[in-house]
Amino acid sequence: MIRKLEGFMIDDVMKIWLDENITTHDFIDEEYWRSNYQYVKNDLSSAQVMVYEDEGIIKGFIGLMDEGYIAGLFVSRKYRNQGIGKCLLDRCKKEYNSLRLHVYEKNISAINFYKKSGFEIRSIEKSIDTGEIEYWMEWRL
Repeated sequence: MIRKLEGFMIDDVMKIWLDENITTHDFIDEEYWRSNYQYVKNDLSSAQVMVYEDEGIIKGFIGLMDEGYIAGLFVSRKYRNQGIGKCLLDRCKKEYNSLRLHVYEKNISAINFYKKSGFEIRSIEKSIDTGEIEYWMEWRL
């Protein structure tokens, strides 16, 4: 079931955010993610966040800001490859005519997922925060 984030879910969502960033982005120092934890947690209140919940367990979430900018799409590692990310993304495609995001060049599985979902690389940039190369990707209806 996909539904809007409620206050009592924040700790579960943030655990997924931290765990998945550390394991997926192993090319970035773990301290970067830990030092941004509180900032992201506070920022959730200004984002449109939808969670994928099944039998009381939050298995993934997507956060959008600024009219279709995907700030993050995360699925807990033990629930990957079950269509959860696709469900969350499809839900957003019903609400927006275009979606945009940044993804690290080294995150090959995410790039392939977004390409398979109809996103195209629009530009390549260097992240000011991490120094890593990012792709600016976009999907349009």
